Amino acid sequence: MEERCSNLLRARPEIKTTQIHIGMSDDERFQNQTLRPILKMQNGLFLAMFKNYIAKYKNTYYELSLEKRLAYIDNAVQRNMKFRNSLKGVIIGQFTLEEYETYIANSSALNKRMMGMVIKRLKDQMQLFEKAPLAY
Repeated sequence: MEERCSNLLRARPEIKTTQIHIGMSDDERFQNQTLRPILKMQNGLFLAMFKNYIAKYKNTYYELSLEKRLAYIDNAVQRNMKFRNSLKGVIIGQFTLEEYETYIANSSALNKRMMGMVIKRLKDQMQLFEKAPLAY
């Protein structure tokens, strides 16, 4: 089991912009030390999952204005429990045992942080969801 933990930690990208300081809350520290590297590592999978979500719901996303597309992302992550749980599974599956124990001690607050971060990532990369223009 120790090998799994060390392999997971080695596979994560290093994020240099995130500073850890003494007055930081435990949740914020967990976010910066654990969640940010995992979300960065799993970014391509999140994008593929959302593209699949769009297709599954008949591509209605493409008919929406920019403002409604932003709301669509919020609704997909916050209200569609199957999709939300899939996203959480992609993240939680990358936790070490120690991180998982930290997570279950405060899962409600950490779930809010995780989903907020996923929503921000999806919104920041919306241009990647655009359909390719038709070639003439």
